[in-house]
Amino acid sequence: MGKLIEQMLKFGVVGVVAFAIDYGVMVLLVELFGMNPVLAAGISFCVSVTFNYFASMRYVFTHREDLSRQAEFAIFIVLSVIGLGINELLMWLGVDVLLVSYLIVKLFATAVVMGWNFFSRKKWLDAPEGGYELDPDVAREIAEDLDEAARDL
Repeated sequence: MGKLIEQMLKFGVVGVVAFAIDYGVMVLLVELFGMNPVLAAGISFCVSVTFNYFASMRYVFTHREDLSRQAEFAIFIVLSVIGLGINELLMWLGVDVLLVSYLIVKLFATAVVMGWNFFSRKKWLDAPEGGYELDPDVAREIAEDLDEAARDL
């Protein structure tokens, strides 16, 4: 349990920096360039995801030996795109449907997506504590399939 708490704290630190990037870019695009808040939130989310990948995989999660870096990145992007969908849906609902300030809605959307990001990345990207339960041959086959899928992207 201690390792999980430590990991969540590290994820929180990375998340605070990613949030600052996300929120700052969004406000900059809306206030300085007059961009639509929903579109600006999507762009800022993508900028912060790039930072988040490098920081998360270096400081928060342990690289899985059964995944190549390309497969790892592909999975990270898929999980992030799902997070982006959640983010955009919440931004649209809050800003365009409920008519709440984009600044407030973004705080709520960030909290929801942060939960999604931690638990989905923990499940699919983090090396299990105590080693792997998969047979090495099966793991190799899965990694090769993911590598092939990543190359096709």
